Amino acid sequence: MLANTNVSRKRRIIYTLFISFLILSLLIVRIGFIQFVQGEELQAMAYKQQSLDRKINPKRGTIYDATGKNILAVSATVETVSVNPTNIKEEDKEKVAKAFSEIFEIDYETTLSKVKKRSSIETIVKKVDKEKTDKLRIWMQENNITTGINIDEDTKRYYPNNELASHFIGFCGSDNQGLDGIESKYEDILKGTQGRIIKVTDAKGGEIGKEGENYISAIDGKDIVVSIDMTIQAIAEKYLKQACIDNACTDGGNVVMMNPKTGDILAMATYPSYNLNTPYEITDDELKANWESLTATERSTNLQAMWRNKAIADTYEPGSTFKLITASAALQEGITTTDKEGEFCCTGGIEIAGVRIKCWRYYRPHGAESLRQALMNSCNPVFIGLGQKIGVSKYYEYLNKFGFLAKTGIELPGEAKGIFLKEDKVGPVELATISFGQRFEVTPLQMVTAVSAIANKGEKMKPRVVKQIIETKTGEIEEKSPVSEGKIIDEKTANDVLSMMESVVSEGTGKNAKVAGFRVGGKTGTSEDGVNTNKYVTSFIGVAPISDPQVVVLVTLYNPTGEGGHQGGAWVILTTHNKTITKSVIV
Repeated sequence: MLANTNVSRKRRIIYTLFISFLILSLLIVRIGFIQFVQGEELQAMAYKQQSLDRKINPKRGTIYDATGKNILAVSATVETVSVNPTNIKEEDKEKVAKAFSEIFEIDYETTLSKVKKRSSIETIVKKVDKEKTDKLRIWMQENNITTGINIDEDTKRYYPNNELASHFIGFCGSDNQGLDGIESKYEDILKGTQGRIIKVTDAKGGEIGKEGENYISAIDGKDIVVSIDMTIQAIAEKYLKQACIDNACTDGGNVVMMNPKTGDILAMATYPSYNLNTPYEITDDELKANWESLTATERSTNLQAMWRNKAIADTYEPGSTFKLITASAALQEGITTTDKEGEFCCTGGIEIAGVRIKCWRYYRPHGAESLRQALMNSCNPVFIGLGQKIGVSKYYEYLNKFGFLAKTGIELPGEAKGIFLKEDKVGPVELATISFGQRFEVTPLQMVTAVSAIANKGEKMKPRVVKQIIETKTGEIEEKSPVSEGKIIDEKTANDVLSMMESVVSEGTGKNAKVAGFRVGGKTGTSEDGVNTNKYVTSFIGVAPISDPQVVVLVTLYNPTGEGGHQGGAWVILTTHNKTITKSVIV
């Protein structure tokens, strides 16, 4: 009996030891798994639980116009309110949520759910004026609530001039990120570097006094000075709007103004525009009335269309303004001269590869002409003949030199490039239509850049939109120098073309641009907006003053349906003097 008892006791001891060993082994395996497999993850979770990490947004850099004085975009100080739910007493949560909803005019139930949430931090409102957060401070003091509510400095983007240069400047989203225009392209320069407030807490998320707080200051973004002159931009927008309304342009219009010597974009306007402070507010009354019935995709499409910078993102057939390029190439190649009497003869049309292409004035042919007279009359057959003499290969060399086969490289988002047939697909008829500006497309920016090269003695400049970048803390200035892309025609050729452009304004189809006592050159253009659409694009490109060009202006109207018709010589002209518009004519 005693022996059996001893055996039983030994077995129990062995079982106990075995189970203890098994449990110990499992614990060791578990500890090893936690230490080596889950270690980093658990450490991160512990850090997240025991620290509060709040971001401090930097002040976004200011955007100035070309004078360096007029502000186009600026960041103002506002504040963001957040809560640490675990640091708000349970009996205070409803009271806190109610105060938030009343002061900031936000939904009570949504706010209460945030205050009661089991998380380290929840954002209540962003970018509110200090007037409202001061009310919250007073309420906190009156109700003796000192922990769990954070009021942090933030910034909000403002555009003092509302719609001015909207497609050029662009706008920012709710997180201060640039979404379009200069704001987007220069995001890395303007945005600055975020700061942080890191506060150590106990295991339950409670605060451990000020000694556990680490403050990392935000670094403000840099300021930039753009090429746009606010005065010129405002005048360009005013008269573009008037022209679009007076001529009933169903698809709007745009103006691009460039300093040919530097490539500076002095003005870039698109109509209709939109308010940069409310970029998601539709400006079209009819569309606005039906907005609620649109799908999310339809709304997005319409917003994108409203924001679209037509001067760089859309292409069009330039029409007769492109005869300036054909004339430049022909003169440079020595094929013709400006004033040889009777060198050409317009009979109302010209036959190319069995296809007769008419002059716009086929019903009363121009007859004998010099090149100057042909440009003044905008005579298609003369330029078709010149194109045939230049030849496809050489003509495409000039298209490339003038920048039509590639993007200009302007520092704005969404730029398109010219749409041409591949060189090996161009036959005699295709070359003929290209020679007088039809059956291909370019952007307004490409066109104004090319003509600026003619105005700059044959030297092509890259479009420039930013002149300076300024370090806000030190005032150090980084200059963005003009960039030359080389000589594409010689000075004599350029001067000859400018002289003929002056004749176009003084005696030809562009005579409505004439200003007494002031030398202006230009060329009109009319083209179809697509094939068989019954829509037209009318344009005028001007240079002033011809004696020493300071500005090149391209005005483009899309589908004018008013009483003035769609001819490029019969609607709007902008003239300039020393970078300042002094007279505008609408006819």
